[in-house]
Formats: sequence, structure tokens, C-alpha cells
Amino acid sequence: MAYYITKVLVTAVLVVLISEISKRSSFIGAVLASVPLTSVLALLWLYIDTGDIDRASELASSVFWLVIPSLALFVAMPLLLKQGVNFYLSLAVSIGITTTCYWLMIIVLHHYGVDL
Repeated sequence: MAYYITKVLVTAVLVVLISEISKRSSFIGAVLASVPLTSVLALLWLYIDTGDIDRASELASSVFWLVIPSLALFVAMPLLLKQGVNFYLSLAVSIGITTTCYWLMIIVLHHYGVDL
């Protein structure tokens, strides 16, 4: 149980730290947020938990393919905000667009024989 609490605390502290840094410098916050921190932590925790190189490799591969549709959020969100759309509505619409892009990417990859 202590191990799971440690995992949660380490992950949460990093997210809060990035959020606090972003208040002072959006550039530095963006640099830190753009580092695939969540993916690195997921790979690390998966490998520590299982010791399974193949599972870590599969996760890294899947993350690679799914980074592409995730970029839709970072295109849609600023466009909507610049149009004067409310922050929360912009976020919700951007998440919807991103979800659609994930779904489309999975369909396209499956069509070409890539199963995640």
C-alpha cells in the first residue's frame, strides 16, 4: 500500500509543481508540461511493477501513435479562446475534438494493421 501512495504522491507533486511554475512563467510551464512526464512515469511504474520489457515497449509504441491525435486539444483550445468562447466550454469542446481524433486514429491504424 505504501508503494501505491508513493506513486500517487510523486505523480501529484510533479503535476502541482508544473502548475505552480506555469503561474510564474507560461513558457517554462509549457516546456515542463510538454515533456512526456506522464508517459515516462507510466513506463517507469509499469516496468518497476512488472519487470516486463515487452509490456513497456508496447506502452511506448501505443503512446507514440496516440500523441498525434492528442495535439488536437492544443490547436482547438487556443483557437476557441481567441474567439471569445468561455474557458470551460473551450476546454470541453477541445476534449470532444481530441476524443474524436483518438477514435479516428485508432480506426485508421487498425485499417493499416496497427493494433494498439
